[in-house]
Amino acid sequence: MSASSPNDVILEELSRAGRKMRALFDARVKERGLTLSRARTLLILSKRQGLTQRELAEELDIETPTLVRLLDGMEKQDFIERRNVDGDRRAKQIFMTSGGQIVAREIQELAHELRRDLLKGVSEEDMATTLRVLRNISACASTSCRESV
Repeated sequence: MSASSPNDVILEELSRAGRKMRALFDARVKERGLTLSRARTLLILSKRQGLTQRELAEELDIETPTLVRLLDGMEKQDFIERRNVDGDRRAKQIFMTSGGQIVAREIQELAHELRRDLLKGVSEEDMATTLRVLRNISACASTSCRESV
């Protein structure tokens, strides 16, 4: 049996690494009594307050009904509040409360610690190469690679 080429295994390894990182992050936020979905939502809102529910669903890559249930729970925990959008009665913007902002800062610190732990010992050169490759893969995936076929 011949050895697999890097092309044969790179996406599999990328998926495996993504699953492991997600599991590690999930375990760390669960220690704080949060779910991964709520932590991700707070991280996104910490960078972009006032997203509409539709925009936030797109950012999280989930369906709007799923987001509504997620936000209902976060509202009960006093992490977020929904506000009407001027000129559009059906649209709601999402804002973090002061309590949500405190938790978001804790999550940002957890994410920073995880990145530091995972990337310890990786050279700047390797980081630059990896980033370039990941951006190429992402760009190709965004266009379904049709342009190169």
